[in-house]
Amino acid sequence: MAAQQRLNDSEVAAEMNKMVSFIKQEALEKAREIKVKADEEFNIEKAKLVRQETIAIEAFYQKKTKQADVARKIAQSNHVNKNRLRVLEQRQNVLNDLFSDVRTKLVTISEDASKYEKLLKDLLLQTFFQLMEKKVAVQCRKKDIAVVQKAIAEAQAEYKLKVNSEVEAVIDQTNFVPESSAGGVIVTANDGRFLLNNTLEARLELLSDAMLPDIRVLLFGVSTTRAFYN
Repeated sequence: MAAQQRLNDSEVAAEMNKMVSFIKQEALEKAREIKVKADEEFNIEKAKLVRQETIAIEAFYQKKTKQADVARKIAQSNHVNKNRLRVLEQRQNVLNDLFSDVRTKLVTISEDASKYEKLLKDLLLQTFFQLMEKKVAVQCRKKDIAVVQKAIAEAQAEYKLKVNSEVEAVIDQTNFVPESSAGGVIVTANDGRFLLNNTLEARLELLSDAMLPDIRVLLFGVSTTRAFYN
């Protein structure tokens, strides 16, 4: 085999330039690949961070929105409750004034002697039926002694007629209903162990409690928030 022909200087330089150009091209392509990959990874990481921040911001504003909504509802509830309490207070004032007026008019009941005597008879008869005792003591105002004595006799007669039994009723001369009272009687039995308060004030108190729901309806109408009725 013939010996390989040696390259001259110009040919060597040309070959070297080709190799350098090839290496440069490879390097450029590799650099482009690295840049593209780096850009892709950067964009992915950036998108991930943006998404995370977006979620955090949305969560923050959702929390703030919920807090604002809760605060608004609390403020609204407090406002409604304050108005409701104000209305209830005003209604109670109306009821208090009404019962106060009635109490002041109680004193006029005893001014009509015949009607007052009948009322006393009914009050006494009620206590006789409730106690069902053979002997009772009757307390009254000092100024009512005479009319109460008459009422006792009438109540005793009616009691005997209805239950076929007698009851001894005497006026308690040591304990009187205060003169400031509108009238009525207090009846005791068994040395005071049993006591029934049938003064006009006590009867009004019982009547007020019993009729309060109906009075509220008459004055203020049916409650729109009431769920149950007796």
